[in-house]
Amino acid sequence: MVRVGIPRALLYYRYLPMWQTFFTKLGAEVVVSSPTTQAMLTAGSARVVADTCLPVKMFLGHVISLVDECDLIFIPAIRSLRRKVYNCAKFLGLPDMTRAVLPEAPPILDIDIDINQGQRKLYQAIYKLGRYFTGNPLKVRQASRAAWQTHLNYRELMCRQKLTPVEAIARMSGHKTDSSQSASRPATIALLGHPYLLYDDYMNYRLIHRLEQAGNKVLTAEMLTDGELESAIVRLGGRAYWTYEEEIVGAGEHYLQSGVDGIIGIMAFGCGPDSLMMEMVRRQAARLKTVPFMSLTLEEHTAEAGVITRLEAFVEMIKRKKRRQVEKCS
Repeated sequence: MVRVGIPRALLYYRYLPMWQTFFTKLGAEVVVSSPTTQAMLTAGSARVVADTCLPVKMFLGHVISLVDECDLIFIPAIRSLRRKVYNCAKFLGLPDMTRAVLPEAPPILDIDIDINQGQRKLYQAIYKLGRYFTGNPLKVRQASRAAWQTHLNYRELMCRQKLTPVEAIARMSGHKTDSSQSASRPATIALLGHPYLLYDDYMNYRLIHRLEQAGNKVLTAEMLTDGELESAIVRLGGRAYWTYEEEIVGAGEHYLQSGVDGIIGIMAFGCGPDSLMMEMVRRQAARLKTVPFMSLTLEEHTAEAGVITRLEAFVEMIKRKKRRQVEKCS
């Protein structure tokens, strides 16, 4: 059985169930890299220039960890998922970059996804990918349909049950997850940022776990429907140029209007699209003056103590604000 490696980084949290279904239906075994470690970051950082963003360094570290574990590594080049809206350059050139800096890596399965080229090109790319495993186009078609349905189920599960991608992936794999997210919480905090920043516990120092342990309910963009995100994006700034940054803007506007107790924005150092979109949300929060907003910037030299200190101060500020509101009402 052919083993296909999937790095636990970048787009992993968005599309793992879909990718896993596609390759499994074609008779392959999916091998996912282990959770991020310092060794992975060190290995990935050693292969690229210092200015490379932290998520890409992490991604390369995950690929290195898969070198001896699989026969092929799946790295798609996702250029655009909507007309005239594009992805960050790191997603466009990821397969070529990996080949260039990791010559020891197994053969890379890449698929070029660009909606601007039309559906026919997309279907051709899917069939080309499927030919690595079967010469039967019908089997590839069935696998792609099953994969897309799995993705829809994944999105619906996160929206309906207010689960994070990590929880939803575990639930779909048949593992039990902690139901504390649905329990009554004294404070509600929304997290804005890309999934590869929010759900990588090593990269963000277990941010979600720390917030929940402090007695907060955590909400993220994945818990919103496409309609909620779309209407919020239009209200705040109209159409955006970058695909995944739209979700940051939409989730920020939605949660500012929905009455959460606080919002925390997570960015990677040196990411231009992130900084621009997060600034839009910050300015809107400053105009409304109803929801406290804090941004955290992560890079490989970020100190855990600094992140924890700022987080604790922000949570304490929210608690004091809620206590004052209760005292005024009593």
